[in-house]
Amino acid sequence: MSDTMHPLQKNPNWKGRRGPVVLVIMDGVGYGKYEEGDAVKASKMKYLDWFKANCPNTKLKAHGTAVGLPTDDDMGNSEVGHNAMGCGRVFAQGAKLVGESIASGSMYQGDTWKKLVKNVNDKNSTFHFIGLVSDGNVHSHIDHLKAMVQEAVKEGVKKIRVHALLDGRDVPPTSALDYFGPLQEFLAGLGADCQIASGGGRMYMTMDRYNADWSMVERGWKAHVLGEGRQFASAVEAIETYRKEVPGVLDQDMHEFVIAKDGKPVGTIEDGDSVVYFNFRGDRALEITAAFEEKDFPHFDRKRVPAVEYAGMMEYDGDNHKPAQYLVNPPSIDRTMGEYLTKSGVHLMAISETQKYGHVTYFFNGNRPGEFDKSLETYVEVPSDVVPFEQRPWMKCAEITDKVIEAIKSGKYDHIRLNYPNGDMVGHTGVFNAVVCSMEGMDLQLGRLKAAIEEAGGILCITADHGNSDDMYEHKKDGSVSKDANGEPKPKTSHSLNPVPGIIYDPEYKGEYDNTKLNEGLGISSWPATIMNLMGFVPPTDYDKSIVNMKA
Repeated sequence: MSDTMHPLQKNPNWKGRRGPVVLVIMDGVGYGKYEEGDAVKASKMKYLDWFKANCPNTKLKAHGTAVGLPTDDDMGNSEVGHNAMGCGRVFAQGAKLVGESIASGSMYQGDTWKKLVKNVNDKNSTFHFIGLVSDGNVHSHIDHLKAMVQEAVKEGVKKIRVHALLDGRDVPPTSALDYFGPLQEFLAGLGADCQIASGGGRMYMTMDRYNADWSMVERGWKAHVLGEGRQFASAVEAIETYRKEVPGVLDQDMHEFVIAKDGKPVGTIEDGDSVVYFNFRGDRALEITAAFEEKDFPHFDRKRVPAVEYAGMMEYDGDNHKPAQYLVNPPSIDRTMGEYLTKSGVHLMAISETQKYGHVTYFFNGNRPGEFDKSLETYVEVPSDVVPFEQRPWMKCAEITDKVIEAIKSGKYDHIRLNYPNGDMVGHTGVFNAVVCSMEGMDLQLGRLKAAIEEAGGILCITADHGNSDDMYEHKKDGSVSKDANGEPKPKTSHSLNPVPGIIYDPEYKGEYDNTKLNEGLGISSWPATIMNLMGFVPPTDYDKSIVNMKA
C-alpha cells in the first residue's frame, strides 16, 4: 500500500444506508447497435429490463481511448475494462505502450532485446516468437510480430521461427487465412531463414488462464517446444486441411499443427535459443511463461526444458516479476479504489468464478495480485466448469449469487463486487441460443440480488466491462447481416464497440444525489468515484467524474 495515501474523507451530507454497495459486472453485456444479432435484446430479461425502466441509468463507454487503447476503433476487453473500473482513471494500455515502443525504436534499445539478439547471433541459434497471430489488438497485434522479426533480421539474426496461434475470437471466427497466408509470404521475403514452425487454436492450446486447464498449455508446449503433433508442410495447408476434415471448425478451437520437412519438425526450441512470447496481455501469458521459467513445475511433464533466453512482451505479473525478462514496461497503475477503500477501513468482498476471478481481483487492483489488507478483504473464487461454455451457458452465476446473498445477509461487508462471465465467455462461442440461455440465467440472479438488496437496504450498481453478447452476428457496412453459404447469419465471436449499462438501484434513497438523471458521456472509469460517493466518501480529486451528481 502506498505510504503517501490517506484514508478517504467522509461526506458530511451522506445519510448512510443499512446495507452494502454492490457492483455487478455483467461481463460482455452492452447496448446493441443492431436489432438482429443482439442476444441481450433477444433474451427475456425481466429484471434487467425492470432496472432500466425504473432506475436512473446511463450508457458508459467501454472501448478505445475511454479504457486506454490507441484508438476508438479498438474494442474494449476484460483486462483494460477491469483496470478502468478499479483505478478510476484511464492509463495507456498494452497495445498502445507496445506500439509506441516499436515506433520510437525504444524496444530495440532496451537491454532485453539486445540480450535476445546477441544470444542467437553469438551461438548461431534460433530466435522464436510465440503468440496470437491477428490484428485483434486485445492480446497481440500481428504488426508487432512483423516489426520485431524485421528488426531481428536487420540485426543479423539468420534463423527465425514463429509459433502462431489462431485467433477467431477477437477477430472473425474463421479469418485465420487472412493472417497466415500473408504472414508466410512476409517471412519468406525477408532474406533469412524465417518460417512458421507450429500453431493451433488459442482455446485449444497455450493460452489458458487462471490455472483453469493446464492441458491446453501442455498441448502448446508439445507443439512449440518439442515439435510433437500432426505434421504439415505449411500453416496454410494445416488450416485448409482441418477445415475440410472438421467442417465449421472455429479458428480458436483448431488442433495443433507442426510444420515439418522430410518428417522432421522445422522449429523445435533448443538449448541456446531465444524466445519471445509476443502477447502483451498478461492473463493468458502467465502459464506458458511458467512452463519456460519455473524449475519446480507440477502441472505436466515437460519432457525437456531447453535452456533459452526467454522474454515476454511485457511484465505480466508485476508483484511476482513474471517473466524475469520483458520488452516493454506495463502501465504503472497506483491508488486503486480497493487500496483507498481498505485504507479507509472498508470491509469488501470480490467474487467470480475461475474464468473471471483474476479480473475482479488482479486486474481490478491495477495488475496487482493479492489483497491490500487481508483483515478487510475477502476474495472468493467459484471453480468454473471445464467444458465448452455453450454446453453450460448458465456457467456459475447461481453459485456466485448464493455466496453474494450470504455475504449481504451477514452484514459484514460495506462493498461487494462480482463478475458474471456469461455474456463474454458464452458470447465468444458464437452460439446464439446458448448466449440467450446465458443471459436469461444471469437475469434470474439479478432478480435474486434485487430482493437481497431491498431486504438489506443496500445499493445495487449494474454495469459491464465491454460489449459482446449484444453483437453476435457479422454485419456489413450497410447494417445488413452477413450470411454463410447456407444462408445462416455469420456468427461474431469478438467483443463489440457498444456502450454498456450504468444503472443504480437505491431502494432507500435519501436525496443526497440527483436520482432523476445520471451524468452522460462518461466511461466505465467513472465507477470508482461513483461507488465512493454512494458509500459516503469524497473521491480523490484526480479520479474520473462520478456518474452521480451529489447535492451540496
